[in-house]
Amino acid sequence: MPLGKVKDVKIPIQVIIGETALSIEDLSGMREGSIVSLETLAGEPVIVEAAGKPVAKAEVVVIDEYFGFRVTELIDEKE
Repeated sequence: MPLGKVKDVKIPIQVIIGETALSIEDLSGMREGSIVSLETLAGEPVIVEAAGKPVAKAEVVVIDEYFGFRVTELIDEKE
């Protein structure tokens, strides 16, 4: 399928670094400076989502003063 003008369409990309669950009490007690631990270990791959669907696994990198990601594995949507 030729991409034509579709190749210039931009879609939102999100990098999911981890998840956790908090009780309503913990959430309501959150303040500036609160630290919440995620279930992801430091150094584990993060998930890259495009339009809400996982498309890759990646590692977080720092580019100048910005965060970025290096793709380590593409996720096959058929799996």
